[in-house]
Amino acid sequence: MNHADWTKVPTLDGRHARLEPLQMAHIDGLRGALGDGSLSALWYAQVPSAKTMTAYVQAALHDQAAGKALPFAVLDADGNVVGSTRYYALEEEVPRLSIGYTWYGPHAQRTGVNTEAKLMLLTHAFERLECISVAFETSSHNAASRAAIARLGATQEGVLRNHKRHPDGSPRDTIVFSIIDSEWQGVKRALQDRLDAHA
Repeated sequence: MNHADWTKVPTLDGRHARLEPLQMAHIDGLRGALGDGSLSALWYAQVPSAKTMTAYVQAALHDQAAGKALPFAVLDADGNVVGSTRYYALEEEVPRLSIGYTWYGPHAQRTGVNTEAKLMLLTHAFERLECISVAFETSSHNAASRAAIARLGATQEGVLRNHKRHPDGSPRDTIVFSIIDSEWQGVKRALQDRLDAHA
């Protein structure tokens, strides 16, 4: 494993999705992916609005420059920008990381995009970065996100009470999930089976 792997955002290609390093050039595509804007209106979700998208991307790139995150733009099979995700809480010495800040536009939801994106992100984390643990965090109020993480095969570890704040400023209880290296092959097979169902 090369240390540069922890500082450079990889490009990950699949049949349904392509993950590429987030750039300022993706801003217009990300704005378009928001659709009617209802995603941004969810008070418990960390989805930027069209108005805040530039600041959102700038903050992600700042975190990347500081060694805190590896942010991606997510594209569909047609090359359209459909959302964003990132690695964060990078701990190369363990090694472990978290996957989050994930959102997709309405047209990409319930397609093979998210399943394949998670499969590629987890494969890179466990097989390239040699992680022993990958974590996911979400608001206790975000039932859809909690269900989606559980469907990945992740185990709920616990609740961090008043851990952060929601976009509206209210305190957020964070639900923490993880997948560890000994579970990875089983999770991988299940994700591949789900992906095949989208073919």
